[in-house]
Amino acid sequence: MDTLKLIDSGDTTELMQRMGRDARQAARRIALASTEQKDAALRAMAASIRAKASAILAANAEDVAEAKSNGQTSAFIDRLLLNPQRLEAIAAAVESVAELPDPVGRVLARFERPNGLKIERVATPLGVIGVIFESRPNVTADAGALCLKAGNAAILRTGSDSFRTSMVIAEAMGEGLEKADLPAYAIRLVPTRDRAAVGAMLSGLNGNIDVIVPRGGKSLVARVQDEARVPVFAHLEGLNHVYVHEKADLEMAKNIVLNAKMRRTGVCGSAETLLVDRACAATHLKPLVAMLLDAGCAVRGDAATQAADPRVTPATEEDWRTEYLDAIIAVRIVDGLGEAITHIETYGSHHTDSIVTNDDAAAQRFLAEVDSAIVLHNASTQFADGGEFGFGAEIGIATGRMHARGPVGVEQLTSFKYRIHGSGQTRP
Repeated sequence: MDTLKLIDSGDTTELMQRMGRDARQAARRIALASTEQKDAALRAMAASIRAKASAILAANAEDVAEAKSNGQTSAFIDRLLLNPQRLEAIAAAVESVAELPDPVGRVLARFERPNGLKIERVATPLGVIGVIFESRPNVTADAGALCLKAGNAAILRTGSDSFRTSMVIAEAMGEGLEKADLPAYAIRLVPTRDRAAVGAMLSGLNGNIDVIVPRGGKSLVARVQDEARVPVFAHLEGLNHVYVHEKADLEMAKNIVLNAKMRRTGVCGSAETLLVDRACAATHLKPLVAMLLDAGCAVRGDAATQAADPRVTPATEEDWRTEYLDAIIAVRIVDGLGEAITHIETYGSHHTDSIVTNDDAAAQRFLAEVDSAIVLHNASTQFADGGEFGFGAEIGIATGRMHARGPVGVEQLTSFKYRIHGSGQTRP
């Protein structure tokens, strides 16, 4: 496969500079493209992904085989693996972005000044978005589609584990762009595994990248935040909690906890810590722990949790800070709502946290005081997903506080400008 002929590290600097220049040129054309043209490109992309299904799955089989030979975990393999159903979901997600309202040109505010000036705040594209992600090949399609819909060009850099798969998906997306008479280089995957490419993107490519979106583990996000010379939409790990309050219905709590942890353990919305209120521990703790263990989930708990079931192993301080992305959960008894919130603020990643309770006052306090991008009442943390919000696909869940927070969809990939209409006014 030609796409696997890696570029020598000595050529990486020039490669990246060229990609930056090409993306900047493409961004201008994409910003001015009509809604109909962008949507036609998205549908053509989806069709091309389906047409290349055999090539994508063959490339993915090579990536998975290499990951297994490198000793990657089963959870990692699950994030990497594609099958016909998952590939169809990728194509369908790209198509779904075409059905979303065009965020570009929306009038966000309109007001008139006493001097007669009429002012509008209008949504505009960000420009060129650099996306750095790890093992999920679907991010190639999701990120490219969202950036295009929001009028942006995208430079995508995948981890080496999904390199083959992502390259073929990116080729399919380029074909879709060309069929809609838009530049193929508006969505480009960096065609090298050389890690110097990441450093080049973080430098901003001589002003040709406007924002960086990292999607991956703690070390990747930390490096991006430390080295980036352009704004960053940070996507920290999902160290998510479910807190079972003293007024929680047991059956509801069981359903939510099981789904939050075990629906898909390798996604960022998976619950990693279960907090149970001491006031309901006598009735709720043992059934919840037994349910998780019987479902194949390892439980690491404090002394009270260990006493509830002999299969529980001791939790260490590190367990409260760990994103397992696997069938493992840490369980702790807390003395009331205040202690639960303190635990989440101490150990959490400000991603997604849920309370299970029939006490509306307790729920309102939790929703107000837990400073996470997504807080839920009586619902699974696995709803931390742009599609579940009605945003279509997403680039990731932003955990910072500037510009974008929570699912990063098309609206979050725009900025704004002011348009002012006058009738000859001058400033005295």
